[in-house]
Amino acid sequence: MKKFFNYKTLIILAVALIGLLLFKKFKSGVPEEVKTESHQMIDSTELEPVNLRYGFPIDEFEVEEKKVKRNQSLSTILRQYDVSFAAIDKIAKKSKKVFNVRRIKSGREYSVLFTKDSLRTPEYFIYENSPVEYIVFDLRDTLNVYKGEKEIVYKRKQIKGTIESSLWNAMVEAKADPILSIELSEIYAWTIDFFGIGKGDQFNIIYKEAFVDNKPIHDVKVIAANFTHHKSDNYAFAFKEGEKDGFFDEEGKSLQKAFLKAPLRYSRISSRFSNRRYHPVLKRYRAHHGIDYAAPTGTPVHTIGDGVIIKKGYQKNGGGRYLKVKHNSVYTTTYMHLSRFAKGINSGVRVKQGQTIAYVGSTGLSTGPHLDFRVHKNGSPINPLKMKSPPVAPVKKENREEFEILKTKLLLELNGMESPAITVKDSLPSFTNSNSKEIWIEQLP
Repeated sequence: MKKFFNYKTLIILAVALIGLLLFKKFKSGVPEEVKTESHQMIDSTELEPVNLRYGFPIDEFEVEEKKVKRNQSLSTILRQYDVSFAAIDKIAKKSKKVFNVRRIKSGREYSVLFTKDSLRTPEYFIYENSPVEYIVFDLRDTLNVYKGEKEIVYKRKQIKGTIESSLWNAMVEAKADPILSIELSEIYAWTIDFFGIGKGDQFNIIYKEAFVDNKPIHDVKVIAANFTHHKSDNYAFAFKEGEKDGFFDEEGKSLQKAFLKAPLRYSRISSRFSNRRYHPVLKRYRAHHGIDYAAPTGTPVHTIGDGVIIKKGYQKNGGGRYLKVKHNSVYTTTYMHLSRFAKGINSGVRVKQGQTIAYVGSTGLSTGPHLDFRVHKNGSPINPLKMKSPPVAPVKKENREEFEILKTKLLLELNGMESPAITVKDSLPSFTNSNSKEIWIEQLP
């Protein structure tokens, strides 16, 4: 029995030894380049990334990029690439539920994707309907049409600046999108008269700017700001309560008031409130119980608060076309010398704060296009520039702790004292969508 065990063990060892020798011989017979290639094939880290554009592996196509010329249509564009009239007709009909091909506009970019062969067959026509949205026309047998969206990259920036001439120019000097000046004017519309800002005023802003294909698309959102006006700090912090986005000061009070500071976004004051002003047309002194904002004909006029249109007409004694809005039992506002009224504006119509109700003109006794804006309190004229507006609700008690945490972080960030990471993300307004990503860039002049 013992001999049998030893014999059996020797047989097993011999078989194992033969197998090992055969494996070594096989391995040594494989060329080195084959072994290396095999290793590369299974190592996923060595795979080159696919260059995607419009959702296609773009390197697999020959691409032609152009802009729509004046008076060009889908048909005239595709006929350049020998797409048949029958195919164009079918694709136009098929696209009706996705995109109206009659809305193709000159100046917009488009791309045509061709096969990489001698035939150079056009397979896809892609029209960029906006900087973000594009329409794909599949020119193959399927003739499919669908929409797509490019990736939006939100770059989080911080800028500081001092006003020397105008806020717009200060933004340009700070190498920021000047549209930020419009954002600031809307955020501070209830607390700062942007027609009165001047040399020496300063701004410090944290904001997000949208980029597509590494190009700005003029979409900016302020996260936090401090606007120093007449040496007084005015903080604004974006904070989201439930589904409502808003801006609040350092005490948690809303920056939105019952009335806007001015009924025009940009203009200049050509005449102020006065009990004795020399009339340029009548050539005599008389009361001017309003503010004249000089602006080009057609400039939109906004109501400074919610209310009801109580008068719409033409004043033969000088006011020209005008509107009067009743906001509550105390205040009414009047807008005069209008060129025309906005669509749907009639007596009895309710309007919302900031809504366009008319357009600047020069009707009545006027030497040039401007808006004569007047405010009455309890039936008596008051100076619009000195009108105080009550604030809307502050941060709710149940959200106060969350607001304080966010405010503290943003305050430190504005002053360069902390990492830009924000942990209370749910409290910030949602500026991004599902097809976007966010990075941080510090931009200081």
